[in-house]
Amino acid sequence: MSLTISPPQNAAAFPEQGLAPTREQIVRHLRHASLVAERATLLGHHPFGAILVGPDQESVLIEQGNVDTVNHAEAVLARTAALNFTPQYLWGCTLYTTVEPCCMCAGTAYWANIGRVVFGMTEERLLQATGNHAENPTMSVSSRYVFDHCQKRVDLIGPVAEVEEEVMQVQRRFWGHI
Repeated sequence: MSLTISPPQNAAAFPEQGLAPTREQIVRHLRHASLVAERATLLGHHPFGAILVGPDQESVLIEQGNVDTVNHAEAVLARTAALNFTPQYLWGCTLYTTVEPCCMCAGTAYWANIGRVVFGMTEERLLQATGNHAENPTMSVSSRYVFDHCQKRVDLIGPVAEVEEEVMQVQRRFWGHI
C-alpha cells in the first residue's frame, strides 16, 4: 500500500523520487531492518531497526538500531544521512523501518529530505505489543498524518503484510521479557 500526499509545491527542487522499490525489495529490506532491530536488543536497546537504501533500491547505505527513548533508530539514521549525503541524493533514497515512524522520526526523515519511507507494522500494532509500558509511551500521531502536513510529498508505504507478523513477534519477545 502506498500513500500519495499532495504534490510538492517546489517540484523543480524536489523531483519525483525516481525508481520505486519492487515488492520483493520491500520485503527483503524490511527483513534486513528487522535483523538490525534484533541486534539492537543484544546491545540492551529497544527492538527497532532501520536501514537507508540508495536510489538504486539495492545498496544499503546505513544501518541503525534504536539507541534510547530520544534517539530512535529512524531519527539517528536520518541525521547521519543528512550529514553524509546531499539533499538531492537523499530524495531518491528509501528509509526502511520495522515499525511505523513516530511523529519525531517522520519529521526528522522529512527534514533530512529522505523521499520514501517504508515500514513493517503500524504504531497502533506496536501499542498492542507494549501496552502501557513506561519505556515506550506510544503516541497516537501517525506518520501518515505528519507527512500529509508537509510541503514536499514523501512516499509512504506500509504496513507490509508479508512482514507484519514477523515484526510483531520481535516486539512481543522483547516487551514480554522486560
